[in-house]
Amino acid sequence: MGQLEDMTPEAVAAGVNSGDILLIDVREANEYGLERIPGALLYPLSTLDPKAVPVGGPKRVVFHCAAGRRSAMAAMRCQDEGVNVDAHLAGGLGAWKEAELPLIETDPLTGQVKGA
Repeated sequence: MGQLEDMTPEAVAAGVNSGDILLIDVREANEYGLERIPGALLYPLSTLDPKAVPVGGPKRVVFHCAAGRRSAMAAMRCQDEGVNVDAHLAGGLGAWKEAELPLIETDPLTGQVKGA
C-alpha cells in the first residue's frame, strides 16, 4: 500500500469496457451532472467514506476526478484506512476528453443529455 498507479485514459477505458475496472468519480454531484464518463459511479471526495468503497469484488476500483488531484487524495484516504484502492486516472477527466473517449454531457440550458 502507499503506491498509486497513474493509469492512462486508454487503459482505464479498456478496463471499464472489459468489466475489469469499476470506475469511481470523486468529483462533486454538480460536476458529475454536467459531464461524466459512462459507467462511472459517483462517490464525492467531500463525503467519501473509504469503508463504503466496493473493493474486494471481481473488479479493480479506480478513482477519477477532473485533473487527478482529488482522485489521488481519495485513494490515499482509502489506503490510510486500510481500503485497497491503488490506482487513479492520471490527468482525470481532462485527459479522458483529450483522448477523445466517450463522455456523457448534459446541456445546462436544456437538461438534454448528449453522448453515452
